[in-house]
Amino acid sequence: MEYIDLIIDNSSDQTDRLYTYGSELPGLVPGSKVAVSFSTGNRKKNAYVHSVAEPPDKKIKGLKFIEEVDETEALPSDGIAVVDWMRSRYFCRRIDAVKCFAPSGSPPKRTRAATTLFDIEATRKTAPEPTSEQKAGIEAILPYIKRKEHRIFLLHGVTSSGKTEIYLRIIQECVEQGRTAIMLVPEIALTTQTIRRFFERFGGEPLAVLHSKLSLGERYEQWKKIKDGLVPIVVGARSAVFAPLENIGAIIVDEEHETSYKSDMTPKYDTIEVASKRAALHDAVLVLGSATPSMESLYHAEQGDYQKIVLTERFNLTPLPSVEIIDMRKELQEGNKSIFSRELYRQTSQELAAGKQVIFFLNRRGYSTFLSCRNCGYVMSCESCGISMTYHKAEAQAVCHYCGKKEIVPPACPSCGSRYLKHFGTGTEKVEEMARQTFPNASIDRLDMDTAKRKGSADQILRRFGKGETQILIGTQLVAKGLDFEHVGLVGILSADLSLNIPDYRSPERTFQLITQSSGRAGRGDSPGRVLIQTYSPEHYAIQAASGNDHDGFYRQELETRRNIGYPPFSDLIRIVLGAAEEEESAQGIEKIRHLLQRKVGSDRAPQILGPRPAPLAKVNELYRHQILIKAYPGEWEIFKNAIWEIKEKVIKEKSKEWTLSIDVNPFGFL
Repeated sequence: MEYIDLIIDNSSDQTDRLYTYGSELPGLVPGSKVAVSFSTGNRKKNAYVHSVAEPPDKKIKGLKFIEEVDETEALPSDGIAVVDWMRSRYFCRRIDAVKCFAPSGSPPKRTRAATTLFDIEATRKTAPEPTSEQKAGIEAILPYIKRKEHRIFLLHGVTSSGKTEIYLRIIQECVEQGRTAIMLVPEIALTTQTIRRFFERFGGEPLAVLHSKLSLGERYEQWKKIKDGLVPIVVGARSAVFAPLENIGAIIVDEEHETSYKSDMTPKYDTIEVASKRAALHDAVLVLGSATPSMESLYHAEQGDYQKIVLTERFNLTPLPSVEIIDMRKELQEGNKSIFSRELYRQTSQELAAGKQVIFFLNRRGYSTFLSCRNCGYVMSCESCGISMTYHKAEAQAVCHYCGKKEIVPPACPSCGSRYLKHFGTGTEKVEEMARQTFPNASIDRLDMDTAKRKGSADQILRRFGKGETQILIGTQLVAKGLDFEHVGLVGILSADLSLNIPDYRSPERTFQLITQSSGRAGRGDSPGRVLIQTYSPEHYAIQAASGNDHDGFYRQELETRRNIGYPPFSDLIRIVLGAAEEEESAQGIEKIRHLLQRKVGSDRAPQILGPRPAPLAKVNELYRHQILIKAYPGEWEIFKNAIWEIKEKVIKEKSKEWTLSIDVNPFGFL
């Protein structure tokens, strides 16, 4: 008989510990899925083997035994090591980390090929001859795969420089070596484009796809193919980093700078950190690719933690697009109140007449930002969150973009009865309406979270644009993420200031990245493209650097700012948010946490605890929210980690039913 420590599949903080069971069943290993009787009511529960426990000094009274083993849904061999690491790093329950690996749904009634599942038209193509820069990059990476040596590479290549070809060569080497590979993309909308490239190189057989838009049956089917060792290659969005592959040779993260790689749901993991952990456990390479790498990745490369590979030229040798800044303050002063500057109108008309395509980028969905009464000043707000609701004209509704609540727009002001209830601000839905009025002969599509809701709709929009059936594509950041269309002659960035006005220290970095990435959609064919940046802040250093393609200058200036304030990459930033039904209770609760934290880490570290203060979104879903931020400098992580765990356990014990507690390490949003 063996004593086995188990992780019980029970979503309660009170049961987030290991439970010892007896077992006389053979073949149990860390990650094995089993069935047990749990708690005083002997409820049947699933559980996962964590480890073999040391035999106790004396007999355990009432010891229960493992009853069944489900060998089909065990975690991969590195699963438990990653689970333990995630619990320590992200302050999550073990079972929440386990469920990142576990399959969703149940076996489908019928199976289908990936080509059928994704309706992809692709024929095998011969690999192109790599450029000298691509060849140097490939030759730097492949020896590590052959030696089974862990290494992290930062592939910094300008837009359209051929990073994907390097990814394909890396994966081909893994397959030839009998190893496996994971290819991550930042958006589900990009998976079809990526899969098509893989089908053209490898055919459809050795490939599985994982992302959240699959049905539960489809997701289980893909997971099972991977688990059974039927496919060596997995392509997918963030969650694919947990694919149950064995013998991983490479993990590739395309567009590694994207915020979508950071989970905002429990567990609040960073995909790149998880990928790094799995790659280390498998002696695999991790390749991070981007035209605009994150500040953290550039800093790690500078420090020698990552090996940097640079691609300075576009694959087809066409120059980068020309960039022009339009000062919208002057447009307004000279009587143009349209969202389209006069120069954007002129160049759009010119490109359309030449048979080219145009992209308009605005990182705000909906029709208008808010509804307000011009008579009394009333603003239509969400009752649960206390913030203004966004007007969606197609649905004739006001929508809260934080809790999802929807309301019919009243015909008159609820406060004073006036009919002067008007919408203000501009979103992509309004841009589409204005574009149809301004360019009536053009075919127009819109790609944002509203139009991409229905399964397959994003693929259809992109397919139409790729075939030239659409002349103008209007979109949010979805259109800035790695899309490759060769007939785009002009990109118009309608309001480059939006991301600068968010309460987030990463705002300049996000602005620089969005402008650069959006600009990169232009001129990917045989002729150079053009980019127009419309802004009310033309002098801002992020906009100036992006317009001049000055990556190094922006990095140096932003790095110095981060160094001065002690923010990442010079620290780990930990955000603790407490939510309570009463505002005073929330304020008192977060003050108590700050006091406990300061007592545990010492008064000399008090300046590193920022706050407490109300969260920027002070009320969400009927809960009042207060926060503190912690700057943990190198060498201090364990001190703060242990203190936070003690406080978390104390809060759970005393107030678990009254408070919500969110802990986020290096968050990508502070609202």
